[in-house]
Amino acid sequence: MVLFPNAKINIGLYITSKRPDGFHELETCFFHVPWTDIIEISPSDTFEFSSSGLPISGEIKNNLCYKAYQALAKDFQIPPVHIHLHKIIPMGAGLGGGSSDAAFTLMGLRDFFNLALTNEQLVPYAQQLGSDCAFFLSQHAQLGKGKGDELSPISSSLVGYHVLLTYPNFGISTQEAYAQVKPQAPTYDLTTSISLPIEQWKDCISNDFELSLFPKYPILAQIKQELYDQGAIYAAMSGSGSTLFGLFKKEVDTNQWADFTCFQGLIS
Repeated sequence: MVLFPNAKINIGLYITSKRPDGFHELETCFFHVPWTDIIEISPSDTFEFSSSGLPISGEIKNNLCYKAYQALAKDFQIPPVHIHLHKIIPMGAGLGGGSSDAAFTLMGLRDFFNLALTNEQLVPYAQQLGSDCAFFLSQHAQLGKGKGDELSPISSSLVGYHVLLTYPNFGISTQEAYAQVKPQAPTYDLTTSISLPIEQWKDCISNDFELSLFPKYPILAQIKQELYDQGAIYAAMSGSGSTLFGLFKKEVDTNQWADFTCFQGLIS
């Protein structure tokens, strides 16, 4: 079985308060984008995890694909498998690649073993693995609240737009990003703003992490401005990571970002 876990972008990201448990309350809109990793699940006598592509640091037991298998194995008598992850989506990029890998592993194992579980029934497993993991169990855009795991569907769509993702070849850890951010009430209501025409988003939708990370990493602010200079309808940083994205009505020339890692695709 071969799976293609996709990345996400955040349209708007407001950090509204810090919770007693150390996490932050946030509001954001998640959208799927077509940059993908590749996962292969195959039978095995013992559990195996392997990877290729971008190097993955840390022990196997901390990998979210492994944790996804372990989470299901606690409740279901599933045989061992070999999970191979070909890593393409950069890490620390704000694109949710690890969470997507975990969610697709849950869905893949469910289908591989014909477990009687709906995507909705997989949500509690996804919530154990990451704050935005549950989003990748859905097919459409979602409003995220709480830690990002309280989801509700939104009608806004980016279908037909070209998205350009520009990763400056360095990541920003979640810990670093949240250490700098200052919680505050948003100036505009995100649920109202996201329903406006995309051409108006620039004036009323923002990412709070830009306020603290742009002064520390000026290249990020530069890339955002360059995306607008190239004709982006809307541009912003995605999540708490270092990727900048632009939404365009047509494909654009990426030569000026040749030193960075870029992905361009049509949202469908």
